[in-house]
Amino acid sequence: MGLVAVALVLAPDSVHAGTGGTAFDDVWTTLKDWTQGTLGRIVAGAMILVGVVGGIARQSLMAFAMGIGGGMGLYNSPTVVESIMSATLEHADKIAPAAIHLTNGLGA
Repeated sequence: MGLVAVALVLAPDSVHAGTGGTAFDDVWTTLKDWTQGTLGRIVAGAMILVGVVGGIARQSLMAFAMGIGGGMGLYNSPTVVESIMSATLEHADKIAPAAIHLTNGLGA
């Protein structure tokens, strides 16, 4: 029994980053449409407006910058999430020896 457990730990299955499965595609499409559509633009505009008002009240540009950053982050977040979750390593087999050498410092 212990030998089987050790074998399973030493030989894990391959991992694929978000390249399959369509169970939540409708939900993702809805959220993306909301954040990059009219609703997202209204919320981003409101964040900027609140930042302007906060900047005037505090006499600082930092609140305005936070509003701009929040609005831009809200609008671009679906693109960032899609880029991260669908990232694949096309040349991993060529890079692996160099990465192993860098991680342990001993080389092969």
